[in-house]
Parts: sequence; structure tokens; C-alpha cells
Amino acid sequence: MAINWFKYSAPSTFYGLAGKLVPWFAWPSAILFVIGLYIGFFVAPTDAVQGEAYRIIFIHVPASIMSMFLYLIMAAYAALGLIFNTRLSSMMASALAPTGALFAFISLWTGALWGKPMWGAWWVWDARLTSELILLFLYFGFIALHASIDDPRRADRASALLAILGSVNVPIIYFSVKWWNTLHQGSTVKFTGTSMHVAMQQAMFITLVACWMYAIAMTLARVRSIILERERNTQWVAELPEVRS
Repeated sequence: MAINWFKYSAPSTFYGLAGKLVPWFAWPSAILFVIGLYIGFFVAPTDAVQGEAYRIIFIHVPASIMSMFLYLIMAAYAALGLIFNTRLSSMMASALAPTGALFAFISLWTGALWGKPMWGAWWVWDARLTSELILLFLYFGFIALHASIDDPRRADRASALLAILGSVNVPIIYFSVKWWNTLHQGSTVKFTGTSMHVAMQQAMFITLVACWMYAIAMTLARVRSIILERERNTQWVAELPEVRS
């Protein structure tokens, strides 16, 4: 039987679908986090050069990847909302921003914990670190700009422009180690292969999948709250059991 996915582009229908999907991503995320971190911290061998301190990569690298990808997804949703005037797209962009900001913060925080034993300093104005910090400010700017404008539609348009312009920073983060002479090491995992131990690869991949599932679960839960806030004066919201109770 064919499914009409276009009907879920309306907030009223997407609200119910999101509620059903949240547990299917939240629980696997928690389980995969436990498995991935256990392999990374207790099964993976000690690095020959960096010693035990390298294990922070099992949190740092997935968080860094997620901070960049979520920004691009947020900017894409914002652009769809701006171009096609779709309410749900703008709501999804708003829902993604806090989770993206969280991953950007974790990336910087774990980077500092990793940088101290490796570089002897908590922070250096390295190209990748600086551009990642700018990414965190872009997330904060998107959230703050949207919250500062009372009219939701005007807020969507203004924050969308910021998100689209800020997306230029993402390739700068990724290619910074190639474009400039930085302290930050290059990518360990590449399309041509990797020299990482198999347990390290497993831990990295599992933790990254866990981060994706967490991001999806949190975004779906948050967009439900945004939908209720934006649509609170509509008849379908008034008829929801959780609203009537």
C-alpha cells in the first residue's frame, strides 16, 4: 500500500507521527551509547603515541561531525521554509538548533580536554578550533535571533537568512587542516581507508550512530513542543487528549 508522505508535511499530521517515532530513536540511542563508550574506553587498545588520552575521540569526533551536519540540515530546513513558506520546515530548523549547539559545545569541551595533554594548553587559536567556536556562536545567534522577534513568521525568515549565510563556515571547519598549517590533526577515517584498530572503528561508528539517533529523537520531541506553541489556537490542538487533560 502506497503511503502519502506529503500529508506529513502539515504540522497537524506530523505531530502524531513524531510522537510515535521518538521512542524508536531514543531507546536505541541510549543502548548504543553504552555499547560504543564501553568498547572505546575498555576494549579498544591504548594508542601507541597518545596513550590513554586519545580515548576522548570516541566522544569528540562524533560530536564534531554532528555539530557540522546538523547545522547543514538546519540551514536546509530554514531555506525550504524561506523559499516555499512551509511552516513545518521552519519549525524543524528551530528544533534542530539547540541539539546542534549542544554537539558544538561538547566538541569544543572535549577538544580542550584532549588538547591539554597533547598540546600543553586548554585552548589555542587553531583554525579548526576557531571555526568550530564560530559554529557554536552561529547556533546561539540563530536561537537568539529567533527568540528576539515576536512574530514567528518574521523570526523564521530572519533566522533562516543567518543559517544560510552561516553554512559557509562548515566547509571551512572541515578543510581547515588542509588549507592552513594547524596544530589539529587531519582526518583519521577517510574514504580510502583507515589505520585505526578494528575496536576503535567499531566504537567510533557505534557512538556516531548513537549521536544521530539522539539528535533525531530530541529534534522530534522538540518540534512537537514548537508545533503545540505555534498551533495552540487551532481546533486540532484543542482536541488533543494531552491538551484537554
